[in-house]
Amino acid sequence: MSGLDPKLRFHFYDDRQTLSRAAAAAFVASAREVLTKRSRFTVALAGGSTPKTLYSLLASEFRSAVEWSRVHFFWTDERFVPPDAIESNYRMVQETLVRPLGLPAGNVHAPDTSSLDPSDSARQYEHAIRTFFGTEFPRFDWILLGMGEDGHVASLFPGSAAPEESSRLVTAIVNSPKPPSVRLTMTLPLLNAGRELHFLVSGRRKNSVFLKIFAQENADLPAQQVRPYEGTVDWWVDADAATTDTAPED
Repeated sequence: MSGLDPKLRFHFYDDRQTLSRAAAAAFVASAREVLTKRSRFTVALAGGSTPKTLYSLLASEFRSAVEWSRVHFFWTDERFVPPDAIESNYRMVQETLVRPLGLPAGNVHAPDTSSLDPSDSARQYEHAIRTFFGTEFPRFDWILLGMGEDGHVASLFPGSAAPEESSRLVTAIVNSPKPPSVRLTMTLPLLNAGRELHFLVSGRRKNSVFLKIFAQENADLPAQQVRPYEGTVDWWVDADAATTDTAPED
């Protein structure tokens, strides 16, 4: 564990499978605790390839551990492609988590990428999120995030204007340096309102940027700007991403 910031908690594992199982257990513990106090457990999901193992575990090994009918899923970001496209985060989550669990449609709150205007879609998704949470500022119970090789999080990329957005909860990205170029993403004000945030980081290609974040060397990286106002950030990291002579063990 790192003692640099009490909100940051680092967990190190041998490989993606073991870190995903540990993160799944943390998800279950949080869901159970929240559902003893409130009627629903609200989750914002990450896309990409890293969380697939976690989603598959939740839908199989941990299936009976959560009252899934009271869990509501949202997306931290989405590629602006049809929902059945191979690049779609919605499709990936459907295949690995939603359909295997048999979740009702009312528990799945994905952005609409069928519009011709990504800015309209971003506004619609923000409105849907605000409507779901009602009069309170939206605060997700559990937010899952990945991190890119350049330190991006969701679709907030270094050097772009999106990480500086302070009023919108969801914004459109039209010039992403990583294809596809058009995306929708939650912004830092919404992410940092989360009660619990969890990063999954796996692979040697993430090593150099993770070590910078672990040492707090570069506060300009979007992933390092994930600092919840009241909650915590757990980093679930495998050996390839954390390789260093000084990396602590969990």
